[in-house]
Amino acid sequence: MWGSSQAQIYHMRWFEAQQPADGSVRLHRFDMGLGGLSIAGPRSRELLARLTDEDVSPTAFRFMDHRQMEVANCPALVNRVTYTGDLGYEIWVAPEYQRRLYERICAAGQDLGLVHFGMRALLLLRLEKNFPTWYRELRPIYGAFEAGLDRFVDLSKPDFIGREAALAEKATGGKLRRISFAVDALDADVLGDEPIWHDGNVIGWITSGGYGHYGRPVACPRIRPCDTGR
Repeated sequence: MWGSSQAQIYHMRWFEAQQPADGSVRLHRFDMGLGGLSIAGPRSRELLARLTDEDVSPTAFRFMDHRQMEVANCPALVNRVTYTGDLGYEIWVAPEYQRRLYERICAAGQDLGLVHFGMRALLLLRLEKNFPTWYRELRPIYGAFEAGLDRFVDLSKPDFIGREAALAEKATGGKLRRISFAVDALDADVLGDEPIWHDGNVIGWITSGGYGHYGRPVACPRIRPCDTGR
């Protein structure tokens, strides 16, 4: 299972609470036992192909796929996913391989226009794609349908924890909606927790926001659809 690093303790607490008492299931948290590097952008597939003998074509390695492979002669776990909203991959290796992997990526990407980007840029890029983040758009207080994650809930399964609640939320649509706003302001950025007003009433709030590099601030609000009439 792959999840938000900020949510490790929350996830582990939940799984440990559900763990069978007969010892049939074992949990192991990798934590700092794996270090990750992310490559993203329209030429990231070409870059990855230079570093591995595996088939990473679109049909062989699809979005959200996970693969164990050698990258730059390092044993790696690779996800085809990125938080930028573009084509990209997360490459996870043991700490002793991370420097080698980093140097080989930099060398292989020189003629591809490879540049470094940091976490702040990543968080702004995800806003433009309306990708949610843990503790802001994704919190235990929101249901899967309210969080926009309903495509990951398979209601055809006969039984799983939370199935009845998920069915009820699907039937009602939930009380909230997560959407994306472009903000008509060039002198200030949305930060998060600002109220959203409509006809003199507060109908929702901003979960997170920031500068959109395409030219204007963007925000991820939650609104109560019944209050707007739409």
